[in-house]
Amino acid sequence: MEKVKTWHRRPVVHAVTDAQPSLSDDIRRREKRYLIQMGIRTLCLILAVVVPAPWPIRGLFIAAAVFLPYVAVIGANERGKSAPTMLDMAEANQNEIPRHRREIGS
Repeated sequence: MEKVKTWHRRPVVHAVTDAQPSLSDDIRRREKRYLIQMGIRTLCLILAVVVPAPWPIRGLFIAAAVFLPYVAVIGANERGKSAPTMLDMAEANQNEIPRHRREIGS
């Protein structure tokens, strides 16, 4: 006789990597990104003064030095990913950890 394999529906297993990063990791990432952008801004400001280039190129350096702080601050104040919606969850009856308790050991 031939054995017939039956496939059972396996439960959905969620990995730890599905969780949001901790608050301290998120802050560290945002601070690093902010400092890199401010370093680029400083470099653009120095290049606008030091490099003997025509005015359109200096204008680009100055524009970057003016607009990069706005972009950097918006990015630094942006908190990681948003919470998953009900459509993102595998099953509708699945309980979600409350927003204020997303970190383990906090």
